[in-house]
Formats: sequence, structure tokens, C-alpha cells
Amino acid sequence: MSDLLDLAVKAHGGLERWNAFQGVAVDVSVGGALWAFKGQPGLFKDSRYEAQTRVQQATIHRVGSPDRLVRFTPQRLSLESESGEVIESRNDPRAAFQGHQNETPWDLLHAVYFNSYALWTYLNQPFLYTWPGFVTEELEPWNENGETWRRLKVTFPDSVASHTREQVTYFDADGLMRRHDYAVDVLGGTVGAQYIHDYTEANGLMVPARRHIFPLGAGNRPVPEPLLVSIDIVAVQFS
Repeated sequence: MSDLLDLAVKAHGGLERWNAFQGVAVDVSVGGALWAFKGQPGLFKDSRYEAQTRVQQATIHRVGSPDRLVRFTPQRLSLESESGEVIESRNDPRAAFQGHQNETPWDLLHAVYFNSYALWTYLNQPFLYTWPGFVTEELEPWNENGETWRRLKVTFPDSVASHTREQVTYFDADGLMRRHDYAVDVLGGTVGAQYIHDYTEANGLMVPARRHIFPLGAGNRPVPEPLLVSIDIVAVQFS
């Protein structure tokens, strides 16, 4: 483990504490301009997201209505009623984005897939980076708003569904995440900068309660409008 990753893992509660749990559940509101632009406004305004922390698997409750949920793995999506009736499903959901550009509209399962893998990535950071198959490299520091942040380039293995293979996470002097940059393959390679705020402690682990994603412009600087995606976590519980 690199020096920076070791600092980050300890700052977020440590591997021993993280490995004591197998799942995390959050009450979360996901908004921003992206969803209306893609034809799926308000779909995750008030949802509950339950993620596994040792395998890439999750369930989202209250998807568009109180009685619908989605079960997610990288290989399959299943939209169901809370009573277990399968409404719609999709195998190999990433293949459904083939040929998509930034302006291509989404159906409900496109939106669900994007939200599912994205939240799973975020809730498992930075511990995810210690998994076998992940490759990390510290880059030169970055100065922003009078602060200096250390940067970690992370190469994801093909076995993990995420925005793209190479992503960069920025950490402050205490080892907490402050920013996360990536291209989004399912959006035709659109580049975003995610700002990470308002840490809260849950079961001995540190979890950011607010994330804002903006377009990434020239000089590695965010474009302040539009706010593409907002993520506001109300409650967190590990189990």
C-alpha cells in the first residue's frame, strides 16, 4: 500500500474497522441537472441505497415510487416491486450504453445502472483501492483555494464497474477525500470533478455526507455551472 493510500485508509477509520462490516446502508437524495437532461428527473430524490462492501452488489429502494426497488450487480439489473415481483430486468447493462454520447437520452434502467455503480464506488472509497487488482500511483500535489491536496491516480480492474478505469482522488493533509476526477465512459467520455464535503462518523468510520459533481474544464478547473449531480446522505449505517 502506498504512503498516501495508507494515510487515507487510516483517516477514514482503518482497514481493521472497515473489514468488520459487510455492508453499508444510506438514506440518500441524488439530484442535479444530469437526470432531467437524460429524461429521468427526480428518480432518486428520496431513496435508500444498500451496498455490499466485499462484492459489487447493491439494492436501491424507493426508485421513482415508494414500492419499487432495483437489485444491481455489474452483470444484471432487476427492477422489482417491494413484494418481489420482477417488473423489468436487463442483463449486461453496460452494453446498453454502446454508441451513447453525452446527449443520448436514458431509459430508467440506464439511469439505475449509472447511479448504482457510482454510489457503490463512492461508498467504498478509499478502502476499495486496497482490493487486489487495483493499481495506485501518487501524482504531483494540487493547489486549490489556498490548500494543497495530494493526488492518487487509481487504475480500476476490468472486473469492477465504475466510471472509467483511471480515476484521480485528492486528499487533504489529514487524509480525507476532497475531490475525485474521472471521465464517464457511459456519457461518451464526459469529464467531471466531484467535490466531497461534510464528513460524518458512522460505526467508527468516516463518511462524506455531501458530494457535488461539476463539469471539468480547462486547466483542471471545475466549471461552476451546471451542477451535474448532487448527493446528500441523511443517515449511514454499517452492518
